[in-house]
Amino acid sequence: MFLDEVTITVASGRGGNGVVHFRREKYVPRGGPDGGHGGKGGDVALVCSKAHSTLSYFRHKRRFAAENGRPGGGNNRTGRSGDDQLIPVPAGTIVHDDELDRWLGELIEPGDRLVVGRGGRGGRGNSRYVNSRNQAPRMAEKGEPGETRRLRLELKLIADVGIVGAPNAGKSTLLAAVTNARPQIGDYPFTTLQPQLGVAELDDETGLVLADIPGLIEGAHAGAGLGTAFLKHISRTRSVIHLLDGTAPDPLADFSQINAELELFDPQLARKPQVVALNKLDLPEVTLRWPELEAKFKSRGVQLRPISALARQGLRELILEAARLGQTTQVEPQEEELPIYRPEPNGSEYRISRAPDGSWRIEGTAIERAAEMTYWEYEEAVRRFQGMLTRIGVTESLREAGAKDGDTVLIGDHELEWRE
Repeated sequence: MFLDEVTITVASGRGGNGVVHFRREKYVPRGGPDGGHGGKGGDVALVCSKAHSTLSYFRHKRRFAAENGRPGGGNNRTGRSGDDQLIPVPAGTIVHDDELDRWLGELIEPGDRLVVGRGGRGGRGNSRYVNSRNQAPRMAEKGEPGETRRLRLELKLIADVGIVGAPNAGKSTLLAAVTNARPQIGDYPFTTLQPQLGVAELDDETGLVLADIPGLIEGAHAGAGLGTAFLKHISRTRSVIHLLDGTAPDPLADFSQINAELELFDPQLARKPQVVALNKLDLPEVTLRWPELEAKFKSRGVQLRPISALARQGLRELILEAARLGQTTQVEPQEEELPIYRPEPNGSEYRISRAPDGSWRIEGTAIERAAEMTYWEYEEAVRRFQGMLTRIGVTESLREAGAKDGDTVLIGDHELEWRE
């Protein structure tokens, strides 16, 4: 099954905890603090892979997590960093943050890598806090929490030429005739239910990637028929082969209707250079109609090319013209360069609210992370956290809001008691 849009959840690894430890050896009565730092949590990254052509890899797996960092040890030993979680995606994958509705980046070439979740840094051990006034600190940090993101992945096929046309115009037959692709072919509308790719060999060194886009009907831009699910795949092509069914009642009306659907979906698509071809010239009735149809299109300023995909007539000239037009087309630029997504929390931002039970809730990304990284069993670590709240103004804000001795203060999953 072809899958071109999916939502997944990714979680980077948490940093390993720093440790409180003191050197203890025979004949070294005061070895001093030697608690090591925790290892960094693993990153989550999307990697463009040649082995994948659709997003069907995600059909049965939607959650991905990197490894947590390991805790530090005595003798200043740093914990091992967690392994990264690498997620393979096909070329042409666009990545959005589904919760923020924000574009993060896209992967075009094999090997492209987009980091979508940075692993938390390792907590610092007590050896880090030694100073002239405190030679034996009993304080360390827990590892920084990782990041959890819900991502929306969208695939746009990467091809040089897109083949468009009404249902049953012969697009799949054309693709099979000029490439090694083997699409499903039948004499009824919507035989092609998913885009097909093929490579046409122009010479010994040059290949042209063609995409057969499923048939478009009136209202496709609004989702009718196979609709917008496949219109987007034309956007990356350099040129378009517009294939018309020679047996249709009015090929000129089909031509106008398909272009209107492209324009309504994305004006950029309608401006792509087109090679217009009338298919099924191997049929006598189409051959008889050819002079009249050629004149009608010529009066509209459109050069109509006669071909037969089944009999393989006029195909090389058609492909060469599409390739020539594509060479003069600039590929649409990426929206922005954004190889790594990591929103930086503003440490001074917080919000205080009061619950119906009288407790106080402090919310803020940096404050909640600091609470997660605090060893509450060590008095020095608690004093350090209290000092941070005072520096950024939380203590004064609580006092002004009316906090009193004995009130409960909630920060993340931690429940504290307010004392003046």
